[in-house]
Amino acid sequence: MADAKGKKEDDKPAASTPDTAKAAERTRMGIRLAPVDNSDQPVLANYTNLNIAPGMVFIDFGFIEPGLLTAIPRVARSGGKLPESVNGKLAVRVAMGYDGLANLHQQLGRMLGGLREASARAAKKAS
Repeated sequence: MADAKGKKEDDKPAASTPDTAKAAERTRMGIRLAPVDNSDQPVLANYTNLNIAPGMVFIDFGFIEPGLLTAIPRVARSGGKLPESVNGKLAVRVAMGYDGLANLHQQLGRMLGGLREASARAAKKAS
């Protein structure tokens, strides 16, 4: 793990100070987002692309026809000619600062970890 790099086995964690103890006891605050226009309507996306700019990241969520997505590997396996480009539709572009991107990364990591655990439990239950 990244935290273990460079540590010796006899290294002990630094003594806890009141500031670090407070940081460890973070509380969660509920946040409600009010919809504007049609912003509460889900947007279907099956493709993402990240573009980095100074101070922020643009996340493009797009949609590519599922039939096309399944046809491309089939054509590649049969040795057919692959298209030079694929056309899709930009569903939404989100601009985020690096701090928001880091928060999104943490949320996605927790969600994927939970899904992985649930899948493992289901597979264990089925066997």
